[in-house]
Amino acid sequence: MGHWDHCMLLQTQSTSVPAMWEVPREKITLLRELGQGSFGMVYEGNARDIVKGEAETRVAVKTVNESASLRERIEFLNEASVMKGFTCHHVVRLLGVVSKGQPTLVVMELMAHGDLKSYLRSLRPEAENNPGRPPPTLQEMIQMAAEIADGMAYLNAKKFVHRDLAARNCMVAHDFTVKIGDFGMTRDIYETDYYRKGGKGLLPVRWMAPESLKDGVFTTSSDMWSFGVVLWEITSLAEQPYQGLSNEQVLKFVMDGGYLDQPDNCPERVTDLMRMCWQFNPKMRPTFLEIVDLLKDDLHPSFPEVSFFHSEENKAPESEELEMEFEDMESVPLDRSSHAQREEAGGRDGGSALGLKRNYDEHIPYTHMNGGKKNGRILTLPRSNPS
Repeated sequence: MGHWDHCMLLQTQSTSVPAMWEVPREKITLLRELGQGSFGMVYEGNARDIVKGEAETRVAVKTVNESASLRERIEFLNEASVMKGFTCHHVVRLLGVVSKGQPTLVVMELMAHGDLKSYLRSLRPEAENNPGRPPPTLQEMIQMAAEIADGMAYLNAKKFVHRDLAARNCMVAHDFTVKIGDFGMTRDIYETDYYRKGGKGLLPVRWMAPESLKDGVFTTSSDMWSFGVVLWEITSLAEQPYQGLSNEQVLKFVMDGGYLDQPDNCPERVTDLMRMCWQFNPKMRPTFLEIVDLLKDDLHPSFPEVSFFHSEENKAPESEELEMEFEDMESVPLDRSSHAQREEAGGRDGGSALGLKRNYDEHIPYTHMNGGKKNGRILTLPRSNPS
């Protein structure tokens, strides 16, 4: 056995799923194909005695192709290994794994309406697969935003940085609840959303924060930037961010301080949320708990019963820690030269048509490039009645 194979074998053993997650193969019945996953076909199926109190449960079953390499099989099991500890209503649940025999199966909570990106696109008036539903109302946008933020707050509490938050990686349940899901499983399906930078791995550059693009730094704050792009996807019915720019142009634009303009007819309240997420200084961005706190009064009455935000598991941060973070924050002067370069690179006409923002002087009180006013990170949005 070569060194590489030996290392991969050791990793396979280290990512094996505990016996408590192992499901006998005979308990799983595949019903129909749902679509192609990154490693193989995804099926709708039935699982017997897999959920406490349910004799039979409708599930999603992910498979790995017989031709998959050892590396791909390890990556396939890695998702199950990552998800087995997650127990949040707004994160897609792992229900079990069939690892004995072939093919290996990962059994997940079924999300009847698929991924959020496809669902949003189906709501376009001209879409052939339009389910007869209108585009989301402000109330529905706020609900989606809070559900995603709640799932991300849970992951943050578990010390988990997502790195690839996007509409394609959120899932829509039968009751239209939106959940975080598909950890690292969608790159092959939406391959145009990824870009290989400098011979490195595929990167979702159009969703990435400037510090991630520049230095490869991924934190819950960079996830928050991506959350802002998800809000943009929700309001634009999943248009491509920075449409009209190449991946290389997006890299330069965002690292120089650029960010997306609001989509047409975007509610002001959602625009405010986006701008909070796109603070150039990561310390100035809100936390996911703060996002939920801003939205909590306008959500469905059932939200407190199921959310991480309202659960006993959620422990609020100490106020002293927040004050310390504010006091340690330094003001960074606006770099006028980079602003001029952005104007020159982007041209003086048609900027808003590309969905891009160049004028940072109008961005008070967010002061996008200079880190914000001291002690001004947590912003209270004006209350409005969603409709």
